[in-house]
Amino acid sequence: MGYHAIGLVEFNSIAKGIEAADSMLKAAQVELLFSHTVCPGKYVVLITGDVAAVENSVQRGKELGAEAVVDDFILPNVHPDVLTAITATSAVQEIESLGVIETFSLAAAVVAADTAAKAGEVELIEVRLGLGIGGKSFVTLTGEVAAVKAAVEAGALSAASKGLLVNQVVIPSPHYNLIPAIM
Repeated sequence: MGYHAIGLVEFNSIAKGIEAADSMLKAAQVELLFSHTVCPGKYVVLITGDVAAVENSVQRGKELGAEAVVDDFILPNVHPDVLTAITATSAVQEIESLGVIETFSLAAAVVAADTAAKAGEVELIEVRLGLGIGGKSFVTLTGEVAAVKAAVEAGALSAASKGLLVNQVVIPSPHYNLIPAIM
């Protein structure tokens, strides 16, 4: 199945998240990309499929999860770099300038990554989803300084609009000893 659209629902209850994941998969013809726990005791479900199926599935997850839903999204035309960045399989070979967008939720980070990738000529390095970092998430990206600044600004604005932006930075020329830690 191709990645036409992706949807994610983030829950503050593991039990409710597992129950909602089952219901989401039964609600529409979608493919499960991942469904698991993340820090601090949250549960995340990420699905893909055609737009209508993803919309139906996410809606079902939100209805069943109700008060346990922390955040959610539907990206009808996801940028192709987003999924490789989520799975840390990006093909980035060189870091020119470095952009970082830090968010309070996993969903906000993925939306920020998609927004940033579409805003400028940049490459996503990674979308780190709340594993071992207290439920926060972050996006790293690279490209020419002006493109990185524009992309980080656009991505950060998407997270800030929901009150979920922690911070954003652009490092024009990162030190060579930092590069292995980023890649």
